[in-house]
Amino acid sequence: MKKIKDIPQSERPREKLLEQGAHCLSDQELLAVILGRGTQKDDVLALSKKIIKIIDEKGLLFSPHDITAVDGIGSAKAASIAAAFEFVRRRIKPEGLKIKFPADVLPLIQHYADRKQEHFLSVSINGANEVMNVRVVSIGLVNKSHVHPREVFADVIAERASAIIVAHNHPHGEIKPSPEDRHITHQLKEAAKILGLSFLDHIIFNTKGYYSFAESDEL
Repeated sequence: MKKIKDIPQSERPREKLLEQGAHCLSDQELLAVILGRGTQKDDVLALSKKIIKIIDEKGLLFSPHDITAVDGIGSAKAASIAAAFEFVRRRIKPEGLKIKFPADVLPLIQHYADRKQEHFLSVSINGANEVMNVRVVSIGLVNKSHVHPREVFADVIAERASAIIVAHNHPHGEIKPSPEDRHITHQLKEAAKILGLSFLDHIIFNTKGYYSFAESDEL
């Protein structure tokens, strides 16, 4: 990872945003703009990477106290980050988004499409078909993410969700399910049935499109 001082002026997060627009920045660059500066130990991009890992794990319900676990992030900076996220969340309302079809959750997870490793995600749904939370369950290798039902359903049960949608990105190659993808889908569907949850879909996606087990009549 290059340090800010090693990046050409026009490619630095703040300057890039002003010249090209916020949509051209990665998650790491966007958070770097919010942070403003790094610490003696980490430059702002390295610091952003550490914070994003925590937010990915906690989902939409992360708290300022979760972020202060990162060395160099005090309560004031953590509060600023949490406030920025909440300000935006109240306007786009990902929590409480009502879905008619499982693929309606794609706007909430599409920013994981360009990640270099597989990210396995869970989306908790309540009885009114509203999104409760989106979180990263596990991060795998370039082409394989290891997941276990207990990891997928632990927080979903704690949130008293009624249904779940799972998804993962394919960093390279096709979005067609692999034998491993089909196996974990069957395993999770059976586990959800035992737990009294509706297993709505398993979505595989990349920057070019997506594959839905539900839309393909494979559930």
